[in-house]
Amino acid sequence: MIARPARDSRLLDAVEALPFEPFAGTVYRVLRDGRDPVQCSAVGGRWDDRTFDVLYNATRADGALAEMYFHLSRGQPVIPSQVQYRLHELKVTLTSCVRIPSVDALGPLGLKTAVFGQLSYFEREQEYPRTQEIAEAAYFHGRDGLIVPSARSEHLNVVVFCDPAGPGAREVVRDHGVIEWDDWRRKPMGF
Repeated sequence: MIARPARDSRLLDAVEALPFEPFAGTVYRVLRDGRDPVQCSAVGGRWDDRTFDVLYNATRADGALAEMYFHLSRGQPVIPSQVQYRLHELKVTLTSCVRIPSVDALGPLGLKTAVFGQLSYFEREQEYPRTQEIAEAAYFHGRDGLIVPSARSEHLNVVVFCDPAGPGAREVVRDHGVIEWDDWRRKPMGF
């Protein structure tokens, strides 16, 4: 875990004012073959600043596949074929997650919405800091996750804050097997 800078009090107030709700439902993750689908981490992604563990998920299989495809293909004409990835279906149960239903709803929280998901992977430092601050503020207020727009698909993502949610908040429902990226690109799955 890394040290966190001082919190923006206006952002804390804005995030505290956001409605929160329970979430119980099916979500999807794409992981490298052999990884535990419910293992949390602090990777410094769009919604975590590395100070707390999260579990990134999508509400639809196509959303999870689109997210991973972006990360695997960033700047590469061909996805590496030696490493296999699997699609997992999970059940997630949260009691107090913040729902941010659209990119437009991120504007009042200080995000430059015009570039949300539009920057290259190498330019993410121009976008990630604010989304990380939003997530950290929700975590600070004791929320156990976020329901947020995806930068890669029209489906929402569910980000579990692992410590507040607890280990019982996530369980594997099904392993859908190894992803054939060429097949997916031609015809996305309809989960």
